[in-house]
Amino acid sequence: MSTTTVVLEALNQQINAELGASYEYLAMSAWCRSQNLLGTAKWLRLQSQEEYGHAMKLYDFVLDRGGEVSLKAMAAPMQKYASLHDVFERVSKQEQAVSGQIDSLYDLAFREKAFSATVELQWFLTEQVEEERSAREILAKLKLIANDPAALLDFDRDLGNRTTAE
Repeated sequence: MSTTTVVLEALNQQINAELGASYEYLAMSAWCRSQNLLGTAKWLRLQSQEEYGHAMKLYDFVLDRGGEVSLKAMAAPMQKYASLHDVFERVSKQEQAVSGQIDSLYDLAFREKAFSATVELQWFLTEQVEEERSAREILAKLKLIANDPAALLDFDRDLGNRTTAE
């Protein structure tokens, strides 16, 4: 394995973080479904699948480089929210945290001269820009909606138009 032990450990931490994010999105989806926000529930479930895909991308990279994957126990995700705005506030904070994790992981891989890892992580750097932008846009729309039930239903329907976990 040409990836250093410290980089391998950090990659494993990120695999677990991505799986945790997937779990969080799934719990958010369940809450939205319980609130009859079926479009938003669908969007969040697809987001959960996307985060799982991110974990598998790193999982495969570690195994392809001859490393070992170390899966850890996950904390239970938050399951109750005060509002849809609160859900997406959490989404935004989660994506900002993941961006910080990816930045740190890239920096570590670069310092350790684990160049194949830096190449792999470049995709994640770009992906996180998209994830944060998406969260900001949704929060901005929710702010405009405020307490307008008709607008919320339209918004929920729009989110339900998502068809893929990409």
